[in-house]
Amino acid sequence: MLKIFRLSPAIVAACLLLAPVLANADEGMWTFNNFPSAKVSQAYGFSLDQTWLDHVRLSSIRLARGCSASLVSKDGLVMTNHHCAHSCIEQLSTAARDYVQTGFYAKDAKDEVKCPDMEANQLIQISDVTDRVKGAIAGKDGKAFSDALKAVESDIAKECTGGSDTLRCDVVELYHGGIYNLYKYRRYQDLRLVFAPEFAIAFFGGDPDNFEFPRYDLDVSFVRIYDQGKPLDSSANYLPFAKEDAKEGDLAFTSGHPGSTDRQDTVAELEFARDVKIPNTLMYLAELRGVLEQFSEQGPEQRRIADARLFYVENSYKARKGQFEALVDPALIKSRHDDEAVLKAKVEADPQMKADYGAAWDNIKAAVDRAKLVRDRYNMLEAGQGFDSELFHAARNLVRYAEESGKPDAQRLREYTDANFPAVKQGLLSTAPIYPEMDKTTFRFSLTLVQRLLGPDDPTVKKIFGNKSPADLADELVEKTTLKDPAIRKKLLEGGAAAIDASKDPMILFAKLVDDDARTVRKDFEDNVDAPLTKNSALLALARFKLYGASVDPDATFTLRLSYGSVKGYDQKGGHVAPFTTMAGAFDRATGATPFKLPDSWLTAKSKINPDQKFNFCTTNDIIGGNSGSPVINKNAEVIGLIFDGDIQSLGGDFGYDGTVNRAVAVNSGALREALAKIYHADRVVTELSR
Repeated sequence: MLKIFRLSPAIVAACLLLAPVLANADEGMWTFNNFPSAKVSQAYGFSLDQTWLDHVRLSSIRLARGCSASLVSKDGLVMTNHHCAHSCIEQLSTAARDYVQTGFYAKDAKDEVKCPDMEANQLIQISDVTDRVKGAIAGKDGKAFSDALKAVESDIAKECTGGSDTLRCDVVELYHGGIYNLYKYRRYQDLRLVFAPEFAIAFFGGDPDNFEFPRYDLDVSFVRIYDQGKPLDSSANYLPFAKEDAKEGDLAFTSGHPGSTDRQDTVAELEFARDVKIPNTLMYLAELRGVLEQFSEQGPEQRRIADARLFYVENSYKARKGQFEALVDPALIKSRHDDEAVLKAKVEADPQMKADYGAAWDNIKAAVDRAKLVRDRYNMLEAGQGFDSELFHAARNLVRYAEESGKPDAQRLREYTDANFPAVKQGLLSTAPIYPEMDKTTFRFSLTLVQRLLGPDDPTVKKIFGNKSPADLADELVEKTTLKDPAIRKKLLEGGAAAIDASKDPMILFAKLVDDDARTVRKDFEDNVDAPLTKNSALLALARFKLYGASVDPDATFTLRLSYGSVKGYDQKGGHVAPFTTMAGAFDRATGATPFKLPDSWLTAKSKINPDQKFNFCTTNDIIGGNSGSPVINKNAEVIGLIFDGDIQSLGGDFGYDGTVNRAVAVNSGALREALAKIYHADRVVTELSR
């Protein structure tokens, strides 16, 4: 078992960064090298040690495309949500075999099917690299700061991987750049689908029940990690299922990878999110949802093809809407404004602090103002909204890697460094099907956005379209490109710059056409938005620590965190919401019509199911997007549940935590056993989970 390097006392002290307020009792998404064990002991009477933390860390899995998971057997069996494995399930499906609708079960090991582009990361080491990073960026601003930061992070990551594709190393900015940690992962790219239920029960209740409680969902999938062609030997570290269900009041931990939070943002940043970023994102998602719904209405095959994307868009829309509603509550901005006013006054009163930190707020405001000016151009040309096509993204990656691979590693765009490129390469070589008609549909829509938001007189727009409409251009590029064939993508990748230069593929030529303009706006954003935000947010974090010294967790960064809480209901709309639902409740809630239609497998097995079996439950654990698939474990590091959602109040968790109403929502482990055994007859999985 590899050792976690503990932070030095000086660095631990520097972690204590935020305002002089007492956090809610269960608040916090804590890093594994700075977990507040004493607080857990004080609140719940349980003392966990480093051995416990190491075991849970090594049993926890990150799915690289945005979810969490855990090892739950000695043979590499991984548990996550159905919605986290949805892309794999959809990619393995065809018009004749729609596993999304029918579910999937590999009765024998030989029936386990490889997911085309799923990657699992196991965190094996954390080390502190703060001094090295800060030494490289000291005294620099803007472009010089951005270039130096990318270079030192690239150097550290490359040294860490040693050129091995089986390792992944990320330099992680914590406390907005106050601290830098190196996260070293074991990388696995051979994951095979073992079990998934029908979508109808994985997302029972659909959008009306999404981000709500009570819930009645079996949002689970099992995949298996293979290492060198054999199931991973995970006998040293996995999380066994608890033999008994959790009870109300029980201590619960979640180990997962929350995506991002903004709990340490300034008022200027929150106002930008409230007034510009989130409203624009909501408008974009609403339009995209309409486009996908129209495509789906063309026929059952179109519906099957679009379902996964439509599901993610609808989920994102509801999540962003919840964030917006939290931000428009005047109390949140006022509270943050009051905290800033106090901090500013203290900084201004101390000449040395004023010299060190006094300009940080104005610099952040200037960066936010710059973001307002370049945001549309950045989103359209670089960040993905403007060229929404799988085939275009393949072309862009091929074109860029051909150029970037010829540069020193430290000077490359981050995604093409030796440490990061294996994940991009996996996507390029994936055998997952690309559906041309779907690709045309999203490409047409996104090109229309480019033309609308940048304007017809924009030089880049003129260069892109010439005398063609967005629809004509999208159709022509998708129809004529050869990049639908993985073998051709592989040949171009291996051929390098010479192959790309010689290629006459229209999508390759189009990616070249727009690349200079996209790189220009990306560089502008990195130098004049990201760099000053990183530098000045770190200064404010240090100012808070110097004045207050209050211990808090860092904002989420899609890195492994541990939260603690308890199984607990809450009060809402004048009534009490109990923390558990039962399997009988799913039948009571069913109407026979989508989204409240139970699968036939459930109706057939109804008489065999224990109606009182606890189904879903809620806890006070502090979670956010990215925690999907996180295991809920007890003090013995046994699985008692599987996180799949939060309640509607948790959507404000991006900006703060309210322990009275914020709830994480999970599938109960007993319900998982009950369903696997009595509904799906997945005996092989049941036996494996019982070892």
